[in-house]
Amino acid sequence: MSRVTKKASSVCTDSPLSMSEVCRKMTLMRQILTSCFGPNGRLKQVHNNVGGHVLTTSTSTSLLQAVSSSEPLLKLITASILNHLSRFSDCGLYTGILCLSLIDHVQKSGLRPSVAIKINKQLLGVCTSFLNQEDCGCKVNVDFNSCQTLVTLARSVISSKPACVLTEREQQHISTLAVHAFLLTVPCGDTRGSPDRVRLGRTVTVSSEGHFVLDSAVFPGLLVNAPDMQLHPTDSERTRRGPGPFRLALFTVSLSGDLSELGVETLEVHRGAPDPEELILDQLLRLGEQAVTDQVEVFMCQRVIHPVLQHYLRRHGVLVIERLGIAVIEPIVQMTGAQAVALYQTPIPPEAYGQVKGCCVRTIGSREMLHLLPPQEPAPAVCTMTACQRAEHVLRLTLRDPVALLGGGCTETHLAAYVRNKYCEDKPVMPHEL
Repeated sequence: MSRVTKKASSVCTDSPLSMSEVCRKMTLMRQILTSCFGPNGRLKQVHNNVGGHVLTTSTSTSLLQAVSSSEPLLKLITASILNHLSRFSDCGLYTGILCLSLIDHVQKSGLRPSVAIKINKQLLGVCTSFLNQEDCGCKVNVDFNSCQTLVTLARSVISSKPACVLTEREQQHISTLAVHAFLLTVPCGDTRGSPDRVRLGRTVTVSSEGHFVLDSAVFPGLLVNAPDMQLHPTDSERTRRGPGPFRLALFTVSLSGDLSELGVETLEVHRGAPDPEELILDQLLRLGEQAVTDQVEVFMCQRVIHPVLQHYLRRHGVLVIERLGIAVIEPIVQMTGAQAVALYQTPIPPEAYGQVKGCCVRTIGSREMLHLLPPQEPAPAVCTMTACQRAEHVLRLTLRDPVALLGGGCTETHLAAYVRNKYCEDKPVMPHEL
């Protein structure tokens, strides 16, 4: 299909703010972010004009990822805001509004770019030094001896997401679960091998449709999808056996036996040579024989497992889970101590095996999930919750620096007053510094 208009090549300019179209797009972006900000912020519905699903949100992460722009300057600003969110999990809308407002004010003031950069750097230094002061009135110390303080901090993050449409009771329940999951990831005592460092566990959030928010829960261990569990009586029986520990093997390579997985575009087979598919299946069966000999009781694969290999393993009482996906591989490795095996052509090394204390099937909404129990404490926690990832991340950051800033615009107002007074005091000196 030919284009109606010829595709234009990307244009790179050293002064994008001199172009009216760029300024118009930046103004529109600032208006979108401003209308989502604060207690009276409104939801946005984002829909691609080509088609696809409709996104309803007011959070900066979802909004910036959904609203794309071909303008390099807007891409840079968007990437900076998303990087800020990945580090701090908060204040994405405020960061975007502040950035775009600073650019707009500099444009309207007529200042030279070099002077504007010096002024902004000086103002940033004033704000940073004020916030780092011990007697700063914007800061509140977070007491980790009080669970109520942690719940309040988590709730301040969760309640700022109006699209979740959570009631007061649901917000309190989710906030409590977020704190519970966070505390489960904090190890007790010194970390083995490095007593001066604390290595936190991992929290994995599992979403579920058709599940009441108040039915959300925290499970020590890990939940993995197991949609075919009820189809195989052997697997169901395996999960009902006594407590472990059970030996676990984890593979990231496809065990489907397909020739396409070898990465070879063309494969020549000479007359009289054995069938390549039979050779691959023999290798897979030898792998299964080793797993049975080594008393592996849980066999997991990120991708697909050949049906013949599955049948062989289940016949010997091995629990088989395939199509895990890449998202849960790292949590499984961290919890079980297993090493993900990326080859099936060589024997499984003994150090690659991991352990789980036990496993059982849980019904989460409309989904059947396998619950892997951790072999020891501390262990990662799995939370079947809504909108708790940000809250859990904020709690982790607070553990490193137990200080929170006042919300509701108090910190911004306090900072603005301090900068204004500081400018009045240093007014005779500032022009010489610039």
